[in-house]
Amino acid sequence: SDPVRRVNTGDNTPAIVHVRLVAGDGLKIRYTAKGGGSENMSRIAMLKPADGIEGVKDFVVETVARAGGNPCPPLVVGVGVGGDFEQCAIMAKEAIFRPLGDPSEDEFYAAVETELLERINALGVGPMGLGGKTTALAVHVLAGPCHIASLPVAVNINCHSSRHEEVLL
Repeated sequence: SDPVRRVNTGDNTPAIVHVRLVAGDGLKIRYTAKGGGSENMSRIAMLKPADGIEGVKDFVVETVARAGGNPCPPLVVGVGVGGDFEQCAIMAKEAIFRPLGDPSEDEFYAAVETELLERINALGVGPMGLGGKTTALAVHVLAGPCHIASLPVAVNINCHSSRHEEVLL
């Protein structure tokens, strides 16, 4: 339905579907159910390349701080770095599918995830925004190549429910 005239479809549509064709004879379907509270707190920025990883980390922490209790913490924070405006947002969404406790396979980004989780939890937002030491359960970063003159970064916030599933057919 029209996004400005705000008519509820009554059936939770439309679904957003991404398709990636790869070699093989199987089908993997990944599904996530996201509420408006967490999805609405997600952000994207086109940073200057000179901002570097410190700019990326500051943007992620600022995004969670601005969100406060709105996305129903404790959170799972997905971060996409690189690609373009669209791809970094898709990577941020994909990052929330990684199982909790599984760090990035890239040691550099695994260290970034650890630092971001510490900085986010130091914000003191806490569960449901009531204060405390656990604002996020995990931060997952996915990175991809980008144009040398760009540094896109997206933050996709998922609430504590983190409802997602994967099926192989």
